[in-house]
Amino acid sequence: MPDNDIDIARAAHLHRITDIARQRLGIDDEHLVPYGHHKAKLALPFIASLAARPRGRLVLVTAISPTPAGEGKTTTTIGLGDAMAQIGKKTLIALREPSLGPVFGLKGGATGGGRAQVAPMEDINLHFNGDFHAIASAHNLLAAAIDNHIHHGNALDLDLRRISWRRVMDMNDRALRQTTIALGGPGAGFPRQDGFDIVAASEVMAILCLSESLADLKQRLARIVVAETRSRRPVLAAELGVHGAMAVLLKDALAPNLVQTLENNPALVHGGPFANIAHGCNSVLATRAALHLADYVVTEAGFGADLGAEKFIDIKCRASGLRPAAAVLVATVRALKFHGGVELADLGREDLPALQRGMANLERHLHNLREVFGLPCVVAINHFAGDTEAEHALLRQHIGGLGVAVHTARHYTEGGRGATALAQEVVRLCEQVAEPRLAYADGETLWDKINLLATRIYGAAGVRAAPAVRARIEALQAAGHGHLPVCVAKTQYSFSTDAKLRGAPSGHLLDVREVRLAAGAGFVVMICGEIMTMPGLPRSPAAERIDLDEAGEIVGLS
Repeated sequence: MPDNDIDIARAAHLHRITDIARQRLGIDDEHLVPYGHHKAKLALPFIASLAARPRGRLVLVTAISPTPAGEGKTTTTIGLGDAMAQIGKKTLIALREPSLGPVFGLKGGATGGGRAQVAPMEDINLHFNGDFHAIASAHNLLAAAIDNHIHHGNALDLDLRRISWRRVMDMNDRALRQTTIALGGPGAGFPRQDGFDIVAASEVMAILCLSESLADLKQRLARIVVAETRSRRPVLAAELGVHGAMAVLLKDALAPNLVQTLENNPALVHGGPFANIAHGCNSVLATRAALHLADYVVTEAGFGADLGAEKFIDIKCRASGLRPAAAVLVATVRALKFHGGVELADLGREDLPALQRGMANLERHLHNLREVFGLPCVVAINHFAGDTEAEHALLRQHIGGLGVAVHTARHYTEGGRGATALAQEVVRLCEQVAEPRLAYADGETLWDKINLLATRIYGAAGVRAAPAVRARIEALQAAGHGHLPVCVAKTQYSFSTDAKLRGAPSGHLLDVREVRLAAGAGFVVMICGEIMTMPGLPRSPAAERIDLDEAGEIVGLS
């Protein structure tokens, strides 16, 4: 077996995507828009035609709080999908697209790993069918229109101190978090403070992922609040007259992308909001289409269940009517030991007491999934080569005592056949009658919603916000936005807003630093702690290891 993901992916025999679509999903060529031999988009009229078909069952893959040791949630999602096919179930995988920021930064690509990958991995990780570029272009068109409107007389009386629409780019660049623009004299416009977010945090990304059609997309774009006037009236994108042009840029990007796993099973990969700064789910269109095309759909939500799964249910499912039948909670021995206090360099050594302590993190996530959200669950232990049998025995004993099935999955080295026991348990869970619940009702106030998430999901004692932040929340409530769900932007590494607090901390306060209205997407973003909507590169970014060899092949991509 090749020793790295890119070599494993290159060694796989991929089928033409038209054959995958026809043979596995019954989709004729006329309903596809091919991008080469191994990628295609589903035509939007075809997706609309699927509405009369019965729906399959939706399986949500989530995880414990992530650690530098890695949990392999995407790898497990792909491995589970392959395993479902192995046991004879018509299955479709639905994933998010990678962002170039993490690919060249710290996290790397997002196409799985080992024998559990979606392919072509290089294409998916780099510029995949142009979706992210379309989103960035549409977002920045609106930003350019704002400053152009000001330059040509500012008929809307925009207050330059209260322009909330920042610019975006799909790369980690901390120097662009806060900027000053339009320097250089009258020809350059009016100087003002501005800044950049990463494309994954763009409201346009969220709108694309939550839109049900081109018409819905255009209506959502029109509702974006970009600024306030000097009399404090909200200004909408529709008033600048470019929301139609934004929809034109996004027309092709709205169509979901069809690819395949290394075992030639179909996967829809579409949309890419991060769960630590956005809502963390693939597109509603892709998930809904998948449910009409297969009996089982395996999807994932970003980072831990406190972020990804919560937003999947409270934002995506609330808006779309989708409902998961079961949840898979991914964990690793290494990550649980890290939550039990073991440092990264020592995770290779057996440490049963630390493993026992770290299970507090898993227990809280399980509690949230089962007791708060009402989902049947199974725990998937993603196997790593350094794990010991004693560690896995302790996991089976402890988790079994919680009344939850636990299965060790070896999909990384064995592909789908390494996760068939997990797949059979998922099928069993899906046959039960699930009654998924939301964490809070629409009618709760915005302040009560963030407090409920803090206390019910994060184990916090409450919420702390500066008077200006509290006033902003109250102003949004008074302006008629109180019915919207909240999207929490916070560190993924802890239930708290302090990334250093491992395990399952309790009694802390959730620090809300800033509040942003995403009226087009349909939620209110609560930015907490020190989380940034434009990440920075690490000391040794992956970009230093990515290169072209003498044959023109990409090396160092993972």
